[in-house]
Amino acid sequence: MRVLVGGGTGFIGTALTQLLKARGHEVTLISRKPGPDRITWNAAFQKEVLSSRLETTQTLARAIAKAPQPPQAWVLVTGVAYYQPSLTAEYDEDSPGGDFDFFSNLVTKWEAAARLPGDSTRQVVVRSGVVLGRGGGAIGHMLLPFRLGLGGPIGSGHQFFPWIHIRDLAGILAHALETSHVQGILNGVAPASSTTNAEFARALGTALGRPAFIPLPSAVVQAVFGQERAVMLLEGQKVVPRRTLAAGYQYSFPELGAALKEVIA
Repeated sequence: MRVLVGGGTGFIGTALTQLLKARGHEVTLISRKPGPDRITWNAAFQKEVLSSRLETTQTLARAIAKAPQPPQAWVLVTGVAYYQPSLTAEYDEDSPGGDFDFFSNLVTKWEAAARLPGDSTRQVVVRSGVVLGRGGGAIGHMLLPFRLGLGGPIGSGHQFFPWIHIRDLAGILAHALETSHVQGILNGVAPASSTTNAEFARALGTALGRPAFIPLPSAVVQAVFGQERAVMLLEGQKVVPRRTLAAGYQYSFPELGAALKEVIA
């Protein structure tokens, strides 16, 4: 297939591009950085359109809708912030959400901006958890304090921590592109959905051979990251990839220990 990848030079886009090329697909990137096999926006268009994810997504959706030969599939990556944080609830792809805070409303508007009229193009939305991988993502900000023995749970540590290895997120996206019966919402999280923040901290400490018991208090998190961003660290959701598994995707890293071992190797 010929695949157009938005954000193709970023952390997730780079991993996806490598996987697609390894599978024999032809990849073109949408990027603000010019280069071979890339589509770039001119300066005026960039100012008008790339001011937010919503406008960029809406512009691409309009282009697809007007295309004389529309693509076979249109896959969007959003986030599990769609689901309301809870210490008890469990969410699958059919669960309600998207209407309780800034981030959940952003996901709702983002997915709405991507929606296409008709059925000439197959549409898939992957709601991603925290992405773990080498060279970027959440782990990049965590390794130094954990290597120094200063890591630990954030806030109470009881909040759920929906995660996924970068190789599996790229794999789910490729599976969605290549499998004609896959459509609708897929949760881009590992099957080990009951992981809490404290359990993640212990697993990362174990993988590094370091203690991980120094908590980062909620007040400090809010002061450093601000109220809205702190929510993403202090609250979490138990999210299960029911439809992702039913679609036939087989995880490379379903368990946290093996995922972390690969990331820090």
